[in-house]
Amino acid sequence: MNFLLSSSFPRFIFRPQFALVSALAGLPAASFGCSVCGCSLSADWAQQGGVEAEGFQSSVRYEYFQQNNLRGGLHSVATGGFTYPGPDEIQQRTYSRSTWIGLDWKTGTPWSVSLQLPYINRWHSTIAAGDTDLSTSHASGIGDARITARYQIRQGNESSWVFQFGLKLATGAFNQNFATGPEAGNPLDRGLQLGTGTTDLLAGVGYYARPAINVGWFSQLLFQQPLASRDQFLPSSTVTWNNGVRYLNTSILTPELQLNARWDSHETNAQADYANSGDLVVLLTPGLSADITHNINAFAYVQLPVLQKVNGIQLEPRYLFTTGVRWKW
Repeated sequence: MNFLLSSSFPRFIFRPQFALVSALAGLPAASFGCSVCGCSLSADWAQQGGVEAEGFQSSVRYEYFQQNNLRGGLHSVATGGFTYPGPDEIQQRTYSRSTWIGLDWKTGTPWSVSLQLPYINRWHSTIAAGDTDLSTSHASGIGDARITARYQIRQGNESSWVFQFGLKLATGAFNQNFATGPEAGNPLDRGLQLGTGTTDLLAGVGYYARPAINVGWFSQLLFQQPLASRDQFLPSSTVTWNNGVRYLNTSILTPELQLNARWDSHETNAQADYANSGDLVVLLTPGLSADITHNINAFAYVQLPVLQKVNGIQLEPRYLFTTGVRWKW
């Protein structure tokens, strides 16, 4: 995740940063149903393509989304069509707010290293199978940290291949119970916990270029694969494909448009909700970055779903919002 095409035309400057993809951010997370969706955009162009100068860069990123759109397959499902008590759990709403702290280090070679640590605040409500009343949970704390290494292959001054690999670590708690309602004291779905409890392999490849003096673009393919199940739960495998284009102009503001596609497999094992996990999601993502000072840059994105295909019945968001700031030391 990768490199910045400077908004100060006509310069071409590489800067570092680790963002989510779902990025890693995005990155970020399992599926939309009994699991929690995550940001799948490349939220920081500054980390695309690697780092030109040695040293450190830091970032703070805030993500917000509300899962309140109940869906089955390709369509929304009317909650008024269910009767209670029923044979299946019908989830109601999930609110997630995440703050990501990022640190990026360039070694003076084609290699750079990135670390991200999330702090998550999440509220969830559902009507469990056999119940007529809401059960809710609310948790906040450290999520699963991610560490990645990147190797950059420059092709002239205006294009670059970047290969990356790393690990998602099991730093988030996964022992939360419902707090209120008929399910109070019972374990919360594993996909809704602050962490998955698993160590996951992260790998990706991206190409970044400037085909015209005022246009920059990238395409990036990312993979996340759990290495082993834990406590009878194996989270989804994930493939994310991010594409973006920027208009590089003389102002401090740089507009950007991304198209993000994400596929999640089913969760598996005894603690998984196999039938109601896994999805294919495509999002259109307009964004804007601003050069606050020479060393500080801010950004904001809104992700708008254009395709949502889920397995079973799952909650999805109607939009996702991401904003943040990054600075170099």
